[in-house]
Amino acid sequence: MYSMRKIVHLDMDAFYASVEVRDNPALRGLPLAVGGSPEGRGVVAAASYEARAFGVRSALPMARALRLCPQLVIVRPDFAKYHAVSQQVMGILRTCTDLVEPLSLDEAYLDVTENRWGLAYGSLVAKELKRRIYEETRCTASAGVAPNKFLAKIASGWRKPDGLTVISPDRVEEFLQALPVDALWGVGPVTAKKLRALGLERVVDIRDFDFDKLQKEIGSLAGWLRRLAYGDDPRPVVAHRAAKSASSETTYAEDLQDLDRIRTELARLARETAEWLEKKQLAGRTVTIKVRYADFTTVTRSHTLSRPTCDADVISSWAAELLHRTQAGRRPVRLLGARVNGLVEHSAL
Repeated sequence: MYSMRKIVHLDMDAFYASVEVRDNPALRGLPLAVGGSPEGRGVVAAASYEARAFGVRSALPMARALRLCPQLVIVRPDFAKYHAVSQQVMGILRTCTDLVEPLSLDEAYLDVTENRWGLAYGSLVAKELKRRIYEETRCTASAGVAPNKFLAKIASGWRKPDGLTVISPDRVEEFLQALPVDALWGVGPVTAKKLRALGLERVVDIRDFDFDKLQKEIGSLAGWLRRLAYGDDPRPVVAHRAAKSASSETTYAEDLQDLDRIRTELARLARETAEWLEKKQLAGRTVTIKVRYADFTTVTRSHTLSRPTCDADVISSWAAELLHRTQAGRRPVRLLGARVNGLVEHSAL
């Protein structure tokens, strides 16, 4: 029933924080957060496992992180350094196979069914990857090995840090039986709440649940979740994923109240996005703006153009137009963003 592919999901442990500890051993064992200033609007970009014990997590406002853990050590991020370490890691992965799909700076999928090292077992590949990564970067990684992406990703988080979890095809059913519904790929807190309201606590409960009822409650996600409930995920590892969207956003140290200032800022973000498209020789069809108000309520507004563009004037004027469909100027704004979706190459126009 399960594919015979050998998929590895590799995830660096507390990546930014680990790089900082490596470069400053005095930080070892301390609750550490990498991120912005608690006095401004800083957020946690990464937290060491010692900090996580206090409830400090990435994306948490830094001021709140300090309340949870008053002895928290804060280090400003050095993204150029993390990027360099990430490139080292991805380079190691590609010595094993070309089928590497990076998801971010610190995690990737690999299809190691066939690999340059000639290793027959995914577990041996994962062990060797972890060993080489530590040897070269002095940072640890956790790995999950399974017949598909969905299971490999869950497995990599099973025994962090420095973990290795293997779900062989004959163990898939046993593994699925133990999973709660919020472990499913694509299920966030809102969907998990809906599933639990239907009495669906475990992944396998979805199998026998009335499909029409499920679809009514969670829409088009129903079919996908039903497949995952059987451990069926056919998604291949895609080595060179094309960009699907381009975006630029900023969180402001002080809320923006003046509509002209908000317009100016949004135009700047829209132009930054357009410049990126121009540089990559891409064009996009849908312009979307994102506005987060002071109370953290977030809205998006979109417009789909008749043909793809990377023209900064067109993108920024549509962003300004979409702003009229928000309460910017009437409610204080803490974050603005401009995004362009539906990307195609210039040459395809």
